[in-house]
Amino acid sequence: MSDTASSQDALVTVMVTMCVADHDMANVELSSIETLIARLPVFDGFDRSRIGAIADRVAGRLQEANGLEAILDEVKSALPARLQETAYALAVEVASADVVAEQEELRFMEMLRDAFEVSRLNTAAIEHSARVRYRKA
Repeated sequence: MSDTASSQDALVTVMVTMCVADHDMANVELSSIETLIARLPVFDGFDRSRIGAIADRVAGRLQEANGLEAILDEVKSALPARLQETAYALAVEVASADVVAEQEELRFMEMLRDAFEVSRLNTAAIEHSARVRYRKA
């Protein structure tokens, strides 16, 4: 697997993990993942047929003891530092898609922020940007 494929898989893993963090795979969150993969340059060349396999792997890992921590370790080791903020931003985007961030989603964002050492200022900017994009009229 190339470094690009590994990074792309890690980013998709973050989004899928965020989607299932609250134990409810909302259709709007799944749609958000598909849209992000289709539109963002970081996913150029990504084989979308792999999403199901990645989701199955995430589901399996989450059934294990310390599965969430294991996912974070895998993702962190697969992502270069320059894509760690991107991973955080993608997680926030998925969490924001259904407009309500549940406690489990907020906890996962906190774990990502800490694992990736994203500054409070940058996380606040990313989160604020998502909030204003997903406001209802």
